Amino acid sequence: MTRRGHGEGSIYRQNDKLWAAAITLPNGRRQIFYAPTRTEAAAKLNSALHARDAGVVIPTGRETVGAFFARWLGGAQAQLRPRTWQRYEQLVRLQVVPTLSQVKLTALAPDDLQRLYAHLLQSGLSPASVHHTHMLIHRALGQGVRWGVLSRNVADLVDPPRVARAEMRTLSAAQVGQLLEATSADRMAALWVVAVTTGMRQGELLGLQWRNVDLEGRSLQVVGSLQPIKGEGLQFLEPKTAQSRRRVQLVDMAVEALKTHRAKQLQDRLQSGGRWPADSDWVFANSVGGPLDPFRTRRLFWAALKAADLPAVRFHDLRHTAATLMLSRGVHPKVASEMLGHATVAVTLDLYSHVSEPMHRSAAEAIEAAIRES
Repeated sequence: MTRRGHGEGSIYRQNDKLWAAAITLPNGRRQIFYAPTRTEAAAKLNSALHARDAGVVIPTGRETVGAFFARWLGGAQAQLRPRTWQRYEQLVRLQVVPTLSQVKLTALAPDDLQRLYAHLLQSGLSPASVHHTHMLIHRALGQGVRWGVLSRNVADLVDPPRVARAEMRTLSAAQVGQLLEATSADRMAALWVVAVTTGMRQGELLGLQWRNVDLEGRSLQVVGSLQPIKGEGLQFLEPKTAQSRRRVQLVDMAVEALKTHRAKQLQDRLQSGGRWPADSDWVFANSVGGPLDPFRTRRLFWAALKAADLPAVRFHDLRHTAATLMLSRGVHPKVASEMLGHATVAVTLDLYSHVSEPMHRSAAEAIEAAIRES
């Protein structure tokens, strides 16, 4: 037996074919792990010690994938945004558990995941959905490695389905003008104006409050997002990243649209017969001063497109439209990234690489011009 310090466990040969590693748990019970080599036994011992010291439940070798994911979801709920956790729970319940729930966690192999992905694709899921499942599994197993209950992340050894980038749909500058002109008298006309001139996300727009709008200073502050949470209704959530919390400059047409919108909103408040909440401060409120539902907003937007005789695009495509118009007019990607609230400028360049191609050509021509002038 290899002697170690108190509380550090021990390693010894069990028989001609197995080595054993033993550890004493906080409850006083002794747990033993077996491996064909001393090196593997030492690795299991170190993982168990790491997990014990971190206060993590140490698998006995009998814990299943289903049990591990349930435990991981329970611990992750406090760290994740509600909608993200709900999506993770749905993916685990519908896509991971039916196939892998009874597989022992420590026996999970790359081909188990490869077969899972093939099954999900054959059942009709899109490559993008299966890719999301892969990212979820990778994140959960990565946490298992950090906890010390797994020696490796088998998802690292599996290639998820290739996802073709969806074609980005945007409105041209002329079509934007057509939309704004056709809907200038609409109750939500200002929403389309602000959306397409700032590139703000739908949740950020619907979560905007008058206290965060400075019409005299021609700017607004993004401090959160209004999101529908299953079982809880609409909730105002903190931004995902520090970059999402930002100040956005307003152009003249946005300022004028918001002034007109505010005047109409004051009339609605007076005519509501007391139904308008006294503390309501939503910029884009419903007819009785409450927050505007995202699904209702999309229906209003599609009606606005139809009124303007424009092709059907998503509300989110107004954000793509704003980014495309900015970059195509030579706005520096760093400035566009900050305005859009992207985590990094690399995100902007990756999403809109097709728009930035003229910038690359200009850069190459600048190099050529410098050489010729030297």
